[in-house]
Amino acid sequence: MNKIDAIARRIFGWKLNRWDRWYDHESRTFIHDSEFQPEKNLDHAMLIVDKLQKFGFTYKTNGTSEVSFNDATGTGETLAQAITNAAYSIIEKNSSADSSRMWSTLC
Repeated sequence: MNKIDAIARRIFGWKLNRWDRWYDHESRTFIHDSEFQPEKNLDHAMLIVDKLQKFGFTYKTNGTSEVSFNDATGTGETLAQAITNAAYSIIEKNSSADSSRMWSTLC
């Protein structure tokens, strides 16, 4: 599972419908992978920020290359990359078996 796929599934709760698109059960729409490129598109990255803030994460940025959500940080050449990397850091930190409570909150 790549970084964007992990964010789509674990943070947004989207289900993989086929190799190139997800299904968002909340809005009952299909999202093609070309329509969700948070590393390249700041508007898409800000969707991640909004979703994580709804889950209680605090978003902080140090310019355009470093972002943190609580204790998870990420860096990148652009703000969009930094947001994506920080969100993926949350997924990596909480991927152990004892984190089922955290994932049930996110999904």
